[in-house]
Amino acid sequence: MNTTRISVGPLLYYWSRQSTLDFYAGVADSAVDDVYLGETVCSRRHELRLDDWLEVAAMLRDAGKTAIMSSQALIESESDLKALRRMVAQADFRVEANDMSAVRLLAEAGRKDWIAGPTLNIFNPDTMQLMMEAGATRWVVAPEMSGEAMAALLSEMQTRPETEVLAWGRLPLAHSARCFTARHFNLQKDTCEFRCLGMSDGIVLRTREGEPFLTLNGVQTQSARVHNLLADLPEVARQADVLRISPQGSHTLDVIALFREALDGQTSALAAFERSAEWMVDRACNGFWHGKPGLELQLPAGAKS
Repeated sequence: MNTTRISVGPLLYYWSRQSTLDFYAGVADSAVDDVYLGETVCSRRHELRLDDWLEVAAMLRDAGKTAIMSSQALIESESDLKALRRMVAQADFRVEANDMSAVRLLAEAGRKDWIAGPTLNIFNPDTMQLMMEAGATRWVVAPEMSGEAMAALLSEMQTRPETEVLAWGRLPLAHSARCFTARHFNLQKDTCEFRCLGMSDGIVLRTREGEPFLTLNGVQTQSARVHNLLADLPEVARQADVLRISPQGSHTLDVIALFREALDGQTSALAAFERSAEWMVDRACNGFWHGKPGLELQLPAGAKS
């Protein structure tokens, strides 16, 4: 059996409390190995608070999964820092640092088991070495980094960190202090009426020609297309220790099962890619992995896009 691990990344959208709990109950029975928990996008999203996330983490641990707490990517206030300090202070679960304030708090706490998240912008071996000296043991590669660039960075490391690659999901492109979803509804960020709540996959922004272009997700901007590395699975699995699947509004559990089948050789990578088409919220892309514009799709000859 293939030893490459499968992870479920943090939930990037604002689902209702019950929908979120139901989702993780399903994840507990899935073929996933690692599960990232917590609010990483917007502090105004509080259907679940830290204590609730810790309860979910304990449930997943009891089900045999490795639960990891993910920190917010954009820290904007003292209340954000207070929540972050509480997350770092708990010792039951590893922490994914998505902001340099989290890195500092983890280092000061002497934590030697934390994960360098994809928003830390690690693109060279010196930065990676700095993170490892501060206690990082796993690196979640920025989605815009190519497989070739990732391999080059790792080749220069005397001690290689565990490496995790986003293999499925809309690409997180940017975070802003402004909320684009609130702006979409002509609302202020502080009086947004929680319009994100219940939008299971964000709001698609289209060009004048009607083509899907970006996705609005509160203060986060995502791609419209789905980053899908199933067709590249043999190469990706050779380079990465963990493959991350980003949750979407439906069929996430089907995607997890499909990745496990492909990794274990029960189906070919190309066949898995073609089967996944019905579960994508938009067309596939994999350009960043190949060192090309992210929205491009590069497949072997004969593959169906």
